[in-house]
Amino acid sequence: MDITQRKITKIAREVSKFTTRTLRADGIGTSEFDFIHAVRKTPGITQAEICKKLGIDKSAVARQASSLEAKGYLIRKPNPADGRSQLLYATEKSENLKNSKARVEAEFYEWLAAVLSENERDEFAKLLDILYQRCKNESKADFSTISEIMKEEK
Repeated sequence: MDITQRKITKIAREVSKFTTRTLRADGIGTSEFDFIHAVRKTPGITQAEICKKLGIDKSAVARQASSLEAKGYLIRKPNPADGRSQLLYATEKSENLKNSKARVEAEFYEWLAAVLSENERDEFAKLLDILYQRCKNESKADFSTISEIMKEEK
């Protein structure tokens, strides 16, 4: 039984809707945010690696890379290890976009948590960090533990 009733997901979805609406003026969609984030986190990533990381097909990655390059959010450089592929890098414009997105999200979460007392906010932040660290560790382990649990339940 999911004691959270997926409320973390539901809150994140509402924040995402607000953020997308607020940043639409930059001409960037939700999937493009994810693409830019992947490139920022892994400078010099190839389009093939983006396919694997985001779980989207080659043609979609090619279209997004082209669009984001045209908008000035990405640059491509030749891959010295493989002349057929190019390496993707975020531009300063991408960095500014990330900061804008982070600022909008932070403002929303500050507003949301404002109904809690200082002690409640501190306790909530502490508990949330415990869950976040567990999530990050599982991600770094390629979701091996939760994948195994899901297999056992079938």
